[in-house]
This record gives sequence, C-alpha cells and structure tokens, in this order.
Amino acid sequence: VPKKLVTTVSGCADDALAGLVACNPGLRLLQGHRVVLRDDLPAIRGRVALLSGGGSGHEPAHAGETPASAPPGPPTHGRAAEPSSLPTGYVGKGMLTGVVAGAVFASPAVGSVLAAIRAVAQAGAAGILLIVKNYTGDRLNFGMALERARAEGADVRMVVVGDDCAFAAPGKAGRRGVCGTVLIHKVAGALAEAGASLDEIEERVTAAAKAMGTLGLSLSPCSIPGSKPSFQLAEDEMELGLGIHGEAGVRRMKVLPADKAVEAILEHMTDPSNASHLSLTPGSSVVLVVNNLGGLSCLELGIVAGAAVRCLESRGIRIARALVGSFMTALEMAGVSLTLMLVDEELVGLIDAKTTAVAWPNIPAGPATTRREEVPAPTQGPGKERDETGTGPGTARVQRVLERVCGTLLDLRDELNELDRAAGDGDCGHTHARAAQAIWEWMRSRPPPAAPAQLLSALADVLLEQMGGSSGVLYGLFLTAAARSLRGCSDSPAWADAVDAGIEAMQRYGGAAPGDRTMLDSLFAAAQALHSLRSPSADPLQVLAAAVQSAEAAAEATRHMEAGAGRASYIRSSRLEQPDPGAVAVAAVLAAVLE
Repeated sequence: VPKKLVTTVSGCADDALAGLVACNPGLRLLQGHRVVLRDDLPAIRGRVALLSGGGSGHEPAHAGETPASAPPGPPTHGRAAEPSSLPTGYVGKGMLTGVVAGAVFASPAVGSVLAAIRAVAQAGAAGILLIVKNYTGDRLNFGMALERARAEGADVRMVVVGDDCAFAAPGKAGRRGVCGTVLIHKVAGALAEAGASLDEIEERVTAAAKAMGTLGLSLSPCSIPGSKPSFQLAEDEMELGLGIHGEAGVRRMKVLPADKAVEAILEHMTDPSNASHLSLTPGSSVVLVVNNLGGLSCLELGIVAGAAVRCLESRGIRIARALVGSFMTALEMAGVSLTLMLVDEELVGLIDAKTTAVAWPNIPAGPATTRREEVPAPTQGPGKERDETGTGPGTARVQRVLERVCGTLLDLRDELNELDRAAGDGDCGHTHARAAQAIWEWMRSRPPPAAPAQLLSALADVLLEQMGGSSGVLYGLFLTAAARSLRGCSDSPAWADAVDAGIEAMQRYGGAAPGDRTMLDSLFAAAQALHSLRSPSADPLQVLAAAVQSAEAAAEATRHMEAGAGRASYIRSSRLEQPDPGAVAVAAVLAAVLE
C-alpha cells in the first residue's frame, strides 16, 4: 500500500476540506454538510447560482471524505465504477457559488446536494445551475436532488459535461467528464457574474461543452489512501486515454518522448474515425489546458506544454489562451491531460473574466505561441574593457600555460570522478574536463589576451558559460574578482593581492572557509605562500613552487577533515576517506602553471 501523508485514512478528505476553508477567507462550510460555499452569499441575490461537486482526490478541483466502508483493495482496472469529482478550488466570485463534497472518487449524498441548493435559493439566487461530470453516480445523486428541489419550487437546471475523447465508440454511458469541466465552470461563472439569465447560461455552456475535448496519458497508477494502486504499468509503459480515477484507457504503449506522446494524444483526440473526437481545422482558435494529473514534475509539464503548442501550431491552430498547471488531478498519478475548447472572441472574453476562485490561474490575456521574439542578449557588460588579442611572446606564453592546465585536467578526469563519488554525484572530473575542453575551443577560435586582467576576465566568461555546476561559478567568482584587482597593475605584489581578492569573493558568496574540506583549502594555502611576492627580492618561480607545495599538502590534508560546506557536508565523516576532489583539482592547476 503506497505511503500517504495523512492523519487518518478515514478522515483524510474531511481534513483536506477543512484545511482549504481555514486557509481561504472567501470560503465557508455549510453546517452539518460537506458543502463549501462563497462567504458572500448575499451578493448572489438576483443572479444565477452555480453548484458542482463530487468526490475528492482531484485537487485543486476536488475534496471530500473517504468513506468508512471503502473496500481495502483497489478497484479492478477498467471496471465500470461510479467515480466522481469535486471542484472546491473553483468556488469564488466569477466561478462557482458552491460545491458538494462526496467520498474519494465517489459522489456526494443527495441530502448534501439538496442542502446546497436550498442554501443558495434562500440567499436569493435567480435560478440555480448544476454542473455535473458525466458519471452515473453524479447524474443520479444530483438529478435526485434537482427533482426534490423542483418539488419545493426552486428553479434548478442541470448541465452534464462529457469531454473525454478516449473511446471510439463511447457506448451507452457516453463520454466521461474530465478536465474540460473546469472551463465550463469558468464560462458559466463569468456569465453569471455578468448577470446572464439561467436560460442563457444553460444554452451557452451546453454549446461550449460540445465544442471541447480532453485526453489523458499516464506513466503510473494512483491509489486511494489505505488501498493498493488501482492498476499496474510496466516501467517502460504508458497508457493513453485512461480516466481520472484509474479507469482503463484505450491503449498501452511503450514510453514515448514528450513530443511524440503529445502527437499521439492530439492524433487520437482529432481522429475522425473516433466517434468522440474533436473536429479541428486549420485556422481554428482554441483554449488549451495542459493539466497535471497529480504526480508529474513541473519540469515535465513545461516540456509537454511547449510540445503541445508546437504541435498545434504546425496544424495551423491558433492557441488563444493556454493554461498550464494542476487543474483536475488523480491523486498521485504521474500523467498529463490535454483539453482543447474551440472558442470565439466572446468565449475568450469569458475565460479572461476576473474571478476570486483560488485555483484559477492568473494568466496573461494573450495567445500562446512558440514564435515569440527573443530579447537580444547584450554582447558585453557596460564598461567592460574590450579584449586585446596579440601574437607576441606574452600571448604565446599564456597559450602554453593554458594548454598545460587543460591537458592536466583532462588527464585527471577519472581520478576526480572517483574522489567525488564518496561525497557528491561523481562528476567532478567531468566538470573540470568540460572546462578544459571549453578553454581549448576558446583558444582555437582566437589568441588569448596577454594582459592579465583581460585574460582572467575572459577565462571567467568561458567557465561561467561552459563549465557548469557550483565549481564553474566558484572559479568564475575567483577569476572575476582577481581580474578586477589586476586592472592597471600586474606586477608580482599585484598577483598576490589578486589571489586574495578572488578567495574573498568565493568566501563571500560560497560560504566556505579554510578547513571546510573544499577547493578553498588548497587555494587559501597557496595564497599564504604567494604573499611572499610582496617582498621586493622575491623570486616569482620559487614563490610559486612553494605555493604549489602548500596547495598539494592542503589538498591531502582534506582527507582528514570534517566537511563544513558543499555537498560533502551532508555525508558522515567516516565515509570521507579520500581527499576533496576540488582541492586536488586546484593543486593540480597550480602545478601545471608552475610546470
């Protein structure tokens, strides 16, 4: 049974509902019922009230209570269950007036639906519209409450939303109601807020629901708290067209790259041989919803969103608006659904209308496209000196030094990786080799500047752009600060000052200090030796040789240190039996310069 962060299995959805209301001052619970209402009910007097509801497990769209009688095992994948969903996050001015909570993946009680209808009717609503997803349990329970409310004299209507494009022949049950229902909540809410009549709202949302389609794809199952996963997928499988409660889809296939998976979704959604398809023609304008089914990372969601926009644009479709996020989830299911609603300018205006519902995104009013013009990147910072290249003896010497440093780092790749495996992710050698390769390519493209300040500044740019990792930033900090210190003066004492300036910058932003078992240990030891350059009688080569010896000894000493900074600080000292790879790399670079 998968782990869940709940207080109790039986009360988890009640707890979630209470938490939602506690954190949102615009919501209120209806006493004695699992019903959430706007806190400004008097404001709906003379306007149409909108109610929806269902089970929890689909947050932010839903909340409810896990029934005590829930079976211990999972439902059979593909069984004709009676799941449901509750749009609590969409209660607010400009969207729903209230929602009724049921069990996890199950419909609410008829009595609670009726209580919600009575509450908004007594608040003076000029008619009530129930927005119901196409599941048998929802239709029965909301329908029964509607009939009883009508018997009491209430003017109540019901719109059933079925936007699922999964099945070529949906059968008697019809298309399932899924994420597109959220768009219907928004359209209806905007119309109600504008003072539209019940007849007009019913007609408009019914038409909008018919011009809409949704299809999901999943990499994993979901599990009701206290139960096993609803189905199983192999590590290399994904399922197309499954429902938001774990109901069977239309096809299992090998895991595809994101762009190919998006193409598969849109192909199935728009296939004319599919009785539940959405007809899309070049020039059509749509609202796109890229919906996280619960367990997909934001990184993956962004990739899918970009692929969806590209794929639709290639078909000549205009994406009037794009909503990307979690709108109707299936607990922890790692998957995504795409919803398309055909729109005109009037419908887009209703999507753009303001709402106080907490789960509706604050999206900019504009189309989605991959063809946005990029902001030109500045070629150099303000006031930056132009690099001066040359072919004199200074430039040749610089090139020989850099070639030796690069060769040394490439030779050390495997050794540094091995040292890094004990305390990091084992890529220190790859990172330094990447830096060496970048410097090689930079020197091939142009002779390096001979002026020390310009040389160090240019090397900082190369490493910051190409090296990667925290090492790239730390070297960039060191070289940038050292270059600034060398401007206008590059004699021997200036080099000692430059190294100190570089170390100070690394400490200021990196947070490490000598003794923390980092690359700073080798640098700091070398810097102490380089202070001898400030003596007028100092021999630079002898001083550098002493600095190399100090750096190598400091690198070896890190073997016995307790890590105080960097990734190694999270590892027990008993496991750190090798010297720090960053410190070893710094000592090797200094030795290469000396050679």
